[in-house]
Amino acid sequence: MFIQYTMDQLCLPMDLEMDIPPRHVARVINSFINRLDDSLFTAAYPGGGRDSYHPKMLTKIIVYAYSQRIYSSRQIAKAVRENIPFMWLAGRQQPDFRTINRFRSERMKEQLEKIFAGMLELLMAEGYIKLENYFVDGTKIEANANRYTFVWGKTVKKQKARLEEKVKQLFIEIEQQEIQEDKEHNGKDLLELGGDTDLTSESMEAALTKLEAKLKSEPKNKTVKKAVRQLRKDFVPRQQKYETQLEILGERNSFSKTDPDATFMRMKEDHMGNGQLKPGYNVQVGTENQFIVGYSLHQRPTDTRCLIPHLNKVKETLGRLPKTVIADAGYGGEENYAYLEKENMEALVKYNSFHKEVSRAWRNDVSRLENWTYNEDKDIWVCPNGRTLHFIKESKNKTDSGYGVKLRIYRSENCGGCPFKEKCTKSERSREIRVSMEYLRYKKVAREKLRSEDGRKLSVQRMIEVESVFGQMKNNRGFRRFLLRGLPKVSLEVGWLSLAHNLLKVVTTEQKRHIAGQE
Repeated sequence: MFIQYTMDQLCLPMDLEMDIPPRHVARVINSFINRLDDSLFTAAYPGGGRDSYHPKMLTKIIVYAYSQRIYSSRQIAKAVRENIPFMWLAGRQQPDFRTINRFRSERMKEQLEKIFAGMLELLMAEGYIKLENYFVDGTKIEANANRYTFVWGKTVKKQKARLEEKVKQLFIEIEQQEIQEDKEHNGKDLLELGGDTDLTSESMEAALTKLEAKLKSEPKNKTVKKAVRQLRKDFVPRQQKYETQLEILGERNSFSKTDPDATFMRMKEDHMGNGQLKPGYNVQVGTENQFIVGYSLHQRPTDTRCLIPHLNKVKETLGRLPKTVIADAGYGGEENYAYLEKENMEALVKYNSFHKEVSRAWRNDVSRLENWTYNEDKDIWVCPNGRTLHFIKESKNKTDSGYGVKLRIYRSENCGGCPFKEKCTKSERSREIRVSMEYLRYKKVAREKLRSEDGRKLSVQRMIEVESVFGQMKNNRGFRRFLLRGLPKVSLEVGWLSLAHNLLKVVTTEQKRHIAGQE
């Protein structure tokens, strides 16, 4: 009546591999990681001490875990004890969650990018990627930090300036009371010690030391006693705190107290639904055939300044750069165009006004420089009403990254009586323009490439390349918030995610090929 059932008898086969289907993702992960050079893993182990778990085994179970939406080290350790594919990949060994977490966040910090590069070489050898068309885009992922413990750069600077003003006033009071005694210090009075425009905690500490010495000789001096108390208990500690915060901020405008490397950014995934800022990181990803070819992590919310460091990292990891870069308007700055030209890369990168230029409102806007005519021989600009703007001078500006921008300034001799003046400029004087001729040249080249047949195809493909990868990560695999803290560890998490994504993509590609072969 029933199939024989007993839990007290040993059953065959005992090999766990028999329970794993062909073309299973665990088999693909096992195959690819086994083919990687052992030196990529052993370099992370200096030797000595007790025997360690094999790094390839730990790599397999972590990559497989990330492919199965399991990111917690405790959950991974639990799966290794209970889940058949995990048990097979681990060879029935059972590393605890501390070992797993230490391996993925500390042990592999110098080696993971090399392992990722080795994996890309295998993918190129098997024809999955060719490193030709490189589609790049960015997404913001929330940091593992309290959403409300923020520090704002502008606030810190204001508070620091107010504190320094209080310190200066304190020293002025002392100096006014001690005029006669200050003269005995060869002109180096307390006002000079505290009246510098750029006070530091070190200079305040030095002044405090002198005041404490003075207080010993004059213990009843209430003014000095009050100053020593304020400096020791309030002013110096606050100054040290502000200096530390400004050092953490660097060029950023905010950071989180629970993860100082995280910057507050406006994200699409808003738990409050009111457009508030959340601590996070800007993840830049480059793909080809929806395989992740390069990744980098940034603390800036905008993409423009991320492209060059991202490509530098790709070049460092792979030893070379892709042939063509395809990106949206967020990357279309002059500095980025100059970098791509210098590296001899084909640039299909939109600039911010690319799509607006085809609109009727843009073409009819007489104030737009794009609707004017430039005479290269005479070096003049001619507006839609036929008025000429002559070259006045050239100015040089530098971006925050140090890139030099040359701006040529042109001015009209007379705009009086022009029927377009109200639409052209709000200034009462004649129209003046500042033009980067180099940027205009870059935009002209980009415009021609983007409007070509190949350019249109690649631009359309870009919309389904990187966005699909982000959709897989965030929606299908549920990775919307980092587990680790700090830029180095969070960057490792992106590396593990990228490895898991690429091997899952191999599985999907092979399944499609198998189905197509059967048909």
